[in-house]
Amino acid sequence: MITLTRDKISNDLKMIVGNESVVTDEQVLKENSHDRFRKYEDINGIYTRPMPAALVKVKDTKDVSSVLKYANENGINVVPRTGGSATEGGLETALENSLVVDGSEMNEIIKIDTYNMLATAQCGVPLEVLEDKLREQGYTTGHSPQSKPLAQMGGLVATRSIGQFSTLYGGIEDMVVGLEAVFPNGEITRIKNVPRRAAGPDIRHVIMGNEGALCYITEVTVKIFKYQPENNKFLGYTLENMKTGFEILREVMVAGYKPSVARLYDEEDGAYHFSHFADDKCVLIFMAEGPKAIADATAEAIAEIVTKYDECKPVEEHYIKTWFEHLNWDPAAVAEERVEIVETQNLGFTTEVSGNWDVIHDIYQSAIERVRNEVPDITLLGGHSSHSYMTGTNVYFVYYYNLVDIKPEEEISKYHYPIQNIIVEETLKHGGSMCHHHGVGKHRTHFIKEEYTSSYYILENLKKAFDPNGIMNAGTIFPIE
Repeated sequence: MITLTRDKISNDLKMIVGNESVVTDEQVLKENSHDRFRKYEDINGIYTRPMPAALVKVKDTKDVSSVLKYANENGINVVPRTGGSATEGGLETALENSLVVDGSEMNEIIKIDTYNMLATAQCGVPLEVLEDKLREQGYTTGHSPQSKPLAQMGGLVATRSIGQFSTLYGGIEDMVVGLEAVFPNGEITRIKNVPRRAAGPDIRHVIMGNEGALCYITEVTVKIFKYQPENNKFLGYTLENMKTGFEILREVMVAGYKPSVARLYDEEDGAYHFSHFADDKCVLIFMAEGPKAIADATAEAIAEIVTKYDECKPVEEHYIKTWFEHLNWDPAAVAEERVEIVETQNLGFTTEVSGNWDVIHDIYQSAIERVRNEVPDITLLGGHSSHSYMTGTNVYFVYYYNLVDIKPEEEISKYHYPIQNIIVEETLKHGGSMCHHHGVGKHRTHFIKEEYTSSYYILENLKKAFDPNGIMNAGTIFPIE
């Protein structure tokens, strides 16, 4: 393994991409050593991750190729970064003198093809920018994660993002048609934009969701859809318990209906959003969209299913519409959250799991009970179901805890890890799977061991991307052995 000094690395990079593209300011490097997973440390100006050697602002695919080739030849780890909205630790620098390669300036919308219903964008195009451009023309990506105003296209694909409307449109993996990526040795690959492949494995799925462990995504082509918000139908209900709500969600899904939004909140999480009407009840929400005939028929069918459950009481549509209009957080909301954390000393996170219909309530109930019993000083603990499918649904566990007298660098080990580990254990015990924050707790990428930090360019080396527990060591492109 070649070991270079920080000065040598930064000077070499300036020769490759130019002085203005290489940032070595210490504060900037500290801020780029982690993501929002360590937001409490960041708010307090404490940085516990190894500091990168430099932040490199790449302008095009050739820059990415040159930087990765240099890093590979010199045994330097690379963290791919675009919008920086990650909340899972995937942007952390695992080792000293890594390179953070920032693609946010690769921000060209290359083509909007309304005949073939495709949009092509560079990795640094914010999803909201692309979405706004599409909506001007009457189209949409159908993708709307909470981070839409911040997240950028390369990161969305690298993290296998899922959006608020996934029950209708699917996750990002269902939307990607083709892409361009650069492997650790600098080789550029392009997966062409065609509807389907049947000759061997679909190699898009090697790249999607790799979280930077396999390559750097530089360009993405996604499907687009007609945008018809005038046809949206909003349905809301209060009910007594989550078990009934899960049953209704299941009945809607297996009947073949596809609302864009299908959500179920428990009393605690519901009270946080719907205290003005929920009155200590669970809350069930649907939105139907698309062509008017389909939206109307979907809403009518869902309403008919719900009426079979006497405990469900309808909520006025305007309440649900108002909630829907404030789903996504933006830079101002992120800044407000930081102020709120300082003022209240309360910090919140979510952890998402997935399970089939026959186990999802058991996962939800057992995890909630264990966290309440085993973790002290929980300010708020609840959950909601989102992203429902024919075979099951996902549950987000939402938890806030108070940090009075807790050192910022102790927050994760004292609260976050224990809560996540309980959720992991109960999910796996009942046969479910981790989604958002997958690889959590003791399995997170912070615990990468050196013997597992080989990189993975060809398929036979893909197994090196997994630790002995089968959890992917995401977040860093490691040099090829």
